[in-house]
Amino acid sequence: MDFAFDARTEELRGKLLAFMDEHVYPAEHVAEEQRAGLASRWDMPPVVEELKAEARRQGLWNLFLPDEEYGAGLTNLQYAPLAEITGRSPQLAPTALNCAAPDTGNMELLAQFATEAQRKEWLEPLLAGEIRSAFAMTEPEVASSDATNIETRIERDGDAYVITGRKWYISGAMNPDCKIFIVMGKTDPEGADVRRQQSMVLVPRDTPGVEVRRAMQVYGYEDEHHGGHAEIVFDRARVPVTNLVGEEGGGFAIAQARLGPGRIHHCMRLIGMAERGIELMCRRAVSRTAFGKPLAEQGVVQGWIADARVAVEQLRLLVLKTAWLMDTVGNKGAHTEIQAIKIATPRTVVALLDRAVQLHGAAGVSQDTPLAELWAAARTIQLADGPDEVHQRSLARREIKRYR
Repeated sequence: MDFAFDARTEELRGKLLAFMDEHVYPAEHVAEEQRAGLASRWDMPPVVEELKAEARRQGLWNLFLPDEEYGAGLTNLQYAPLAEITGRSPQLAPTALNCAAPDTGNMELLAQFATEAQRKEWLEPLLAGEIRSAFAMTEPEVASSDATNIETRIERDGDAYVITGRKWYISGAMNPDCKIFIVMGKTDPEGADVRRQQSMVLVPRDTPGVEVRRAMQVYGYEDEHHGGHAEIVFDRARVPVTNLVGEEGGGFAIAQARLGPGRIHHCMRLIGMAERGIELMCRRAVSRTAFGKPLAEQGVVQGWIADARVAVEQLRLLVLKTAWLMDTVGNKGAHTEIQAIKIATPRTVVALLDRAVQLHGAAGVSQDTPLAELWAAARTIQLADGPDEVHQRSLARREIKRYR
């Protein structure tokens, strides 16, 4: 395993680091000021479109997509350090580069499984950053960590599918630019194979019977930067059968194919969030005095900072190994490592950011630093794309199986 950056990665890293310093970090405060004057809190501040235009001009666009036909053609190993950099400003940087979830996973899904007509209608405007999208899987009435529990019905009625169900925490769906939902539901609820009961259909936002009911909060945050997290009700919403993604009964497999890259992208960005946390800890430590000496000279603070650095270096190596395996043996061959990073990364980053909050005192829980929002985002990843316990269960079974 060789994790040295190749020439293309070094070039993109240099451009992206300069883009962050010159455009993204200064725009963080501008975006908050502009947000106060928007007609709706779900509208994007004008500075976001400015960032997108500049990123596209510089060639920092769709970096996440390994398919050269649609994206930058980078491997997972090449993309990892770039995603980490964007994680330092998760509210703005991923969106500026058109590399923000859930659009990234949705674009990968459409590129891999959609028909040519579906790609023309939905993938192309997503790749151009003209619209946004959402992935509607999670439901409030069932344990959605087990996708076989999904209860939303997708029933065939002549040349249409009729969708009935309730979803929530559908990320990005409050954004008015979110024009398409990829909805997972059951087309064959009585089927013998519980992993062949589900299908996915494309449901335009303006379809009659679709109601975006409310925004769900995350630790009190509404995540306006990411288009919020919506509760959506589908009340006999009808779409043409041509809106089926892949084949009937293929929804579970498609979901698994979508979530693998999404999980490692989350972990890449989390490392950037951790690096931002360390930077803020160190700046606070050298600028604040308590009990007669700077915090940087307090033994407990030195311990926190040292432990944080060790933790991040360990996580980065594990994420890079996982990216390398995905590139060399495929997502299935890297399954254990994908689960390992999904368990370890958010858990460790939450603890690191918690120390950073503690070091800042009251300021750490306020709106005057990004720490509280970073902590809430990292903590949420312990639930998103499968909770820790589900990954632990699966990983443990795989380990034990070798000894039976």
